[in-house]
Amino acid sequence: MPVDIDHLRQWIGRTEEAAEIIAPEPVASLSATLDRDDPQLQVGDEIPPAGHWLYFLPRHRQSELGPDGHAERGGFLPPVDLPRRMWAGGRINFLTPLRVGDEARRVSTIADVSHKEGRSGELVFVLVRHEIIGPGGPAIVEEHDIVYRAAADPDAPPRPARRAPAEAVWRRTIEPDPVLLFRYSALIFNAHRIHYDHRFTTEEEGYPGLIVHGPLIATLLMDLCRRESGRRMSKFDYRAVSPLFDTAPFTVHGQPSDNDDSAQLWAAGTDGNLAMTAEAEFTGP
Repeated sequence: MPVDIDHLRQWIGRTEEAAEIIAPEPVASLSATLDRDDPQLQVGDEIPPAGHWLYFLPRHRQSELGPDGHAERGGFLPPVDLPRRMWAGGRINFLTPLRVGDEARRVSTIADVSHKEGRSGELVFVLVRHEIIGPGGPAIVEEHDIVYRAAADPDAPPRPARRAPAEAVWRRTIEPDPVLLFRYSALIFNAHRIHYDHRFTTEEEGYPGLIVHGPLIATLLMDLCRRESGRRMSKFDYRAVSPLFDTAPFTVHGQPSDNDDSAQLWAAGTDGNLAMTAEAEFTGP
């Protein structure tokens, strides 16, 4: 049945709100997952870039989950009747620091729903705008792109790959084993089975292995900036290009600008093909 885009667009403008006190423990758990030796954060300390993804998590009841581990569709997000849901990318503006101990709230809005035909069939894009507000006003404004896709066609020709740049100043190799993927799923309370259930992912979804989370790849790119630049991030734009799996290591790379005010970033598989591209901007020391 074709996608009823007019029905789905009725979700535009729908909002939801969540409130939370920014605690240090989720950031400590992320630090351990990223293999960092950060000191324990204290009240008043800034949380690092990508740390905001550890808060305001949807906590659906077990009975509200669908067969793939996602919540049943038709609540805040529109009920897109396509089986594959993935992070396509996003744009994050870090306005003021979000600090441990802050009483913060996040207001999320469905900003747009669009439809198009791709090589693999129908695609539906949902744009969600998040605004995280702390004691001093807006702290983070984020636009998050979600894509829904048709099931894979085993007879379809493979998509042409995009090659990653050959040179980079910053580089780090990541081993995406099932333990890493499980720990990150637990951190963001993500029950999507493609990240931890090998049988489901390979037999039901048709992938060659467990899929590395899009936000985990983006987090690793932001963490690379933190390791190498040391400057405060003011903006981060990223776009998923192709999936990464637990079947092989991958690398994250960075090429800072001449004045060190920005950096081009990317993740690549062992085959040298692009998995994600990003651009970061920095401010202050």
